[in-house]
Amino acid sequence: MFEVMPYRKWQRGLARRWGFNLDHMFDTMLQEVDDKISSSYPIKVDIKEKNKEYLLEAEIPGVDKENINLEINDDVLTISVERKEEINEEKESYIRRERRYGSFRRSFYVNDVDQEKIKAKFKDGLLHVKLPKKEAIPPKENRIPIE
Repeated sequence: MFEVMPYRKWQRGLARRWGFNLDHMFDTMLQEVDDKISSSYPIKVDIKEKNKEYLLEAEIPGVDKENINLEINDDVLTISVERKEEINEEKESYIRRERRYGSFRRSFYVNDVDQEKIKAKFKDGLLHVKLPKKEAIPPKENRIPIE
């Protein structure tokens, strides 16, 4: 990018005139709110970086594999869980029915992974996800001939 005058094609109006980006400001603010809310979610996640891959381990106890959805869209990996439970208990002259429902979601920005090679496994309440890194492509030299 040319350094003397920054080129900000995406900025218009106030953003270009005054040098700030409202979209970025709101995205940052909303991400902070999302981070605070997600810290109370029951999905606890550990992420390790290795030479050729990232390893994600999510604790999701008490949930069946069929109720877990793992997807990647626009470089965002999302784990979503839907938990439904209904208890019916009949004793003497009364019936007890309890219902629990909850859905939880965690999302992570993963721009440098090979999306075609992601693998996931769920066992004993732990979701293990292997996210292979993309092969590093050396920067291409774009020489312009001078006449």
